[in-house]
Amino acid sequence: MLKKADVLLTGGTVVTMDDSYRLYTDGAVAIAGDLIVAVGPTAVITQTYTASETINCQGKVIMPGLVNAHTHIPMTLLRGLNDDLRLDVWLGYLMPLEREFVTPAFVKLGTQIACAEMIRSGVTSFADMYYFEDEIAAETAVIGMRALLGQTVLIFPAPDAATYEDALVLCRRFIEKWRDHPLIQPAVAPHAWYTGTPEMNRACADLARAYDVPLHTHVSETAFEAQNSLEQNHMPVVNWIGKNGLLETKLLAAHCVHLDEGEMFALKEAGAGVAHCPTSNLKLSSGIAAIGQMLSLGLNVGVGTDGPASNNDLDMFEEVRLAALLAKTKSNDPTVLPARQALELATIGGARAMHMADKTGSLEAGKRADLAIVEMEGIHNQPQFNNHADAVYSRLIYAAKSSDVADVMCNGRWLMRDRTLLTIDEAAAKQAAAQVAADIDAFVLEREASPYNKLVLLAGVERQESFEIQVKVPVADKDNVLRVLAGDQLEITKASHYREYDTYFMFENGDPDAARLRYREDEFVGDNDETYQVRTRLTLIGEEERSEFQTAVMLSRSRFLATADRSLRFYSEYFAPARQVAVSKDRLRWRVVYQETDFAINLDKLTSPELPGYFLEIKSRTWSRTDAARKAGIITELLQLFGLDPLTAERDDYPEMVTAVRS
Repeated sequence: MLKKADVLLTGGTVVTMDDSYRLYTDGAVAIAGDLIVAVGPTAVITQTYTASETINCQGKVIMPGLVNAHTHIPMTLLRGLNDDLRLDVWLGYLMPLEREFVTPAFVKLGTQIACAEMIRSGVTSFADMYYFEDEIAAETAVIGMRALLGQTVLIFPAPDAATYEDALVLCRRFIEKWRDHPLIQPAVAPHAWYTGTPEMNRACADLARAYDVPLHTHVSETAFEAQNSLEQNHMPVVNWIGKNGLLETKLLAAHCVHLDEGEMFALKEAGAGVAHCPTSNLKLSSGIAAIGQMLSLGLNVGVGTDGPASNNDLDMFEEVRLAALLAKTKSNDPTVLPARQALELATIGGARAMHMADKTGSLEAGKRADLAIVEMEGIHNQPQFNNHADAVYSRLIYAAKSSDVADVMCNGRWLMRDRTLLTIDEAAAKQAAAQVAADIDAFVLEREASPYNKLVLLAGVERQESFEIQVKVPVADKDNVLRVLAGDQLEITKASHYREYDTYFMFENGDPDAARLRYREDEFVGDNDETYQVRTRLTLIGEEERSEFQTAVMLSRSRFLATADRSLRFYSEYFAPARQVAVSKDRLRWRVVYQETDFAINLDKLTSPELPGYFLEIKSRTWSRTDAARKAGIITELLQLFGLDPLTAERDDYPEMVTAVRS
């Protein structure tokens, strides 16, 4: 008596990706409920099983569903928004936008778009890291895909959590809700070591261990990140995350582009998985991961697309082909990562990396029925040679396309038949996505309208309206200035020594509140000429309104102050000024009281570009023309006290002076 199954797939080439890499050129798969119950030659399977649905797969490949080992699926709605940028600048554009737009409805729609694209390319399982992961889980379960879903935790305010403590609470609730679901594997997802603190990362590791769930994070994606870890933590990235407990979890480490061999060994010993994302790494110029070396050491490596905003697609056929080609280029050896091993990375290898190999990744009795049926009769796959046992792997990796996928099943449920999606309303999702794109376009156009808008969205600002009376006079010899300051004619309330490195971003957009942006790095210098503190800040300076006095100028201009926690290169690329002017100077500063009036006195030596002599700058805040006139008179007396001629005062500021010298 024949055994009963629900579905029989017969007559195809069955690529099992099991431990023995079994192939059946006229093979069959029997499925009962959500499980594969038998795999083998068609003649054997049909003599053993009968089913209510039998599908002839002649001319097709029956293979495990592909496994996308790292992505951020709601970012389908941000696809193509800001391309051709460095990773840090791209994130600088993206994170403020995410705070504005990412909501439960946003991630639900993004999940629909992403799952439709992945199903069409034969993907049945994926690893995600994003916000509102509970909504992503609910939508993914309805659609019917298998997923490892990581609730993001990071130190910055996020769309779904104001603090990392709030994110950890969300993550705990998410795990408790979904940990027994047949399709959803919840995970903890600290974004990266550099977007957190040691305390935060240890808390994430503790949470993952307590619930025995995976931990998904970015590791050593860029050379900049790896170098920062050496400088800040005095150890490589993997050592640092290990020190904070992450290697004691079921770790899925995304990217891993800049690892040394010791870090690879540490990941292997920890049983960690690596998600290799070649397209994203190339597009963001992050580098090429040493996948051949990782595999030779026995690491569990899978392939991921990364998010569709940095790839810009979720096509795993394209991704695994690129992975195979890059591995050969990286090692200068065409035998590295051959086609069969490449397909392994996209199937069972990805499942191992995601700690899900007991459920998916290969066609074996007892595993979940996650599979794709690929048509092989297209002209791009002709002719076909069969003199080598591994020829089918070459066809799949080097010639097949995602558009060849005809049918997809996950957990025993058809998600696509004859290229028709069965669990997603693709037309409705596309229409809704078009409206989201229109809303984002309007937001971006407003943001790009001025440096002020960009600064507000990036860092927030503090506005100061600045009214100053000031004068700047060249000084050939500083000794007389120092003698006066050392005497008893001035009351000194504070003295400081700085080395200041200023870069002025000049704009030509007609915005009176945003004529220039100054990026300043202050080095505080101690008595022994050692630097004991460094401060960076941004000042957005509006156009000046000038009132001329005989010996001084009263300036009125808006000033917006913001923190500067990124590199100068980042701000240069983010704000894209019309031109830049760099000025470096050594500054001695005194706060003084003279004639019951507060003044700031700066003695500046311009070091880059180097100008002869010094400049004495005297400033005081003012609030009216009458007050400014009084203080201008006092400034005249101060200049005479220092033995300086008021008529030699320099009317330009340092950027203009430097520009004139260089031209």
